Amino acid sequence: MNAKLVQVAACLFLFISFSGAVHAQTEVPADFGAKGALQDTSVTMDEALVYAIQDEYLAQARYHAVIGKYGSIRPFSNIKAAEQQHISALVTLFQKYNKQIPEDNAKQYASVPGTLKEAFNEGVQGEIDNIAMYDKLKTIPSLPEDVKAVFTQLGNASKNHLRAFQRGAGRN
Repeated sequence: MNAKLVQVAACLFLFISFSGAVHAQTEVPADFGAKGALQDTSVTMDEALVYAIQDEYLAQARYHAVIGKYGSIRPFSNIKAAEQQHISALVTLFQKYNKQIPEDNAKQYASVPGTLKEAFNEGVQGEIDNIAMYDKLKTIPSLPEDVKAVFTQLGNASKNHLRAFQRGAGRN
């Protein structure tokens, strides 16, 4: 094969590989974040804190990826900043209860949808799962009141995020 043909084939491969959605390096594990919390039948407070921070890490990574592709557009930019506040609230609980804060490795699970409409729809689904997770976690028996209050606040904030993504999905 001549060099020109190899170069064209390589460019075509790259174009095909990177057009449309950019996929995550690894699929979200079944025991990670909201997905894990929602299928776990006996969640402890320690596990709840881990699931919650994993899900907030994941949301922040997803919104960061969307912003990287489509620019600093609302509501992604606003909600990405809110996710950092959610993470900070959870970190405070980890520290208060002397629990090890999990490493933020969610970036490997974040992908960039092929279209902005898909990004909004994924935002909608992510917030629906997040709300369901917090609704479940705040019912853990003997959950300390401060943990329950944070889970309630974060779930309520996610309801606002959900409405913002639903509006965006309706426009795109």
